[in-house]
Amino acid sequence: STHYKNKLNQDYTISKFKYYVGKFIFKNSTGKDYVSENYFLINEEEPLSKQIELSNIPFGTYNAIEFIIGIDSLHNCSGAQSGALDPINGMFWAWNTGYIFLKLEGNSNSSPSPSGILEYHIGGYKQPTNCIRPIKINLTENPLRVTPKTNIIELKTDASELLKTPTDIDFSLIPVVSDSKNAELMADNYKNMFSILNIRNEN
Repeated sequence: STHYKNKLNQDYTISKFKYYVGKFIFKNSTGKDYVSENYFLINEEEPLSKQIELSNIPFGTYNAIEFIIGIDSLHNCSGAQSGALDPINGMFWAWNTGYIFLKLEGNSNSSPSPSGILEYHIGGYKQPTNCIRPIKINLTENPLRVTPKTNIIELKTDASELLKTPTDIDFSLIPVVSDSKNAELMADNYKNMFSILNIRNEN
């Protein structure tokens, strides 16, 4: 029910926001990086999905976290899978086109689509439409020190970044993206969605 404005001062609301992240790499200053091959589906309608748990990270100090938004080519070509990659999650197009990496749906009075619909379904892992984007969170000012305690990393995801930087999305011209047209343009925007809020240790 919240109304927002994009960079072009166009009103909009958001009814759905979900996306895949995975292949986390914790960068160690000694070069001993930790790599996780898992994927996670973040769904704003399901608060628990926003709590990602990674275990068995070696003790040490990490000065950066890297991950991707999207699904790599291997998993796109492995057919129906389980867990976060189960097609029941509504993030799979078909065997020949693979996964939807990100969905943002809503409405805007500026959209010429029926009922003012906004619908951005972004995916594609093959050139010339490769929408996998690497993300790097720099932790040099506040390194992650993994100890026997539980470490909590709080990240912020700003959905509005999908609609700006480097390209401001005009709802009157691009109300829907559901194929290769404009998909990479949107992907270049969503790589700027993430920032770090806090790092803390639990007792």
